[in-house]
Amino acid sequence: MSRFVRVMAARPGNTAAYRRRSTYANSEVIDQVYVGALTLDLLLGDVRSLKQKRSVLRPIIAEVHRRFPAVAVAETGDNDLHRRAEIGVAVVSATAANCTQVLDQCERLVAGRPEIELLSARQRLFNDDDG
Repeated sequence: MSRFVRVMAARPGNTAAYRRRSTYANSEVIDQVYVGALTLDLLLGDVRSLKQKRSVLRPIIAEVHRRFPAVAVAETGDNDLHRRAEIGVAVVSATAANCTQVLDQCERLVAGRPEIELLSARQRLFNDDDG
């Protein structure tokens, strides 16, 4: 049985310190950690400058992050090309199935955007056993 005690600083106007205890007697211990990575290669529509490219990519990245706040998403490649872009998505989970499910949903979300064409998508899954 594992226990932890966390003492928080006293809040203004509160005389006593705030204390929280939690017991993890029946919880499952996470043996594996899975990291899922998704690389999306995109062809942008009528884009003639890097400024227009950013104005197309910024809302896509923001929507992925808004819909899936636990994932990391960023433009990862083709930074100097006007009509091409690469977006990377990463997720960490205790199960491989959850990683795959979240990455599939992110891929469908990006592929559904009318202003871009998804050229390729590559998923990779890493765990502790990968050396």
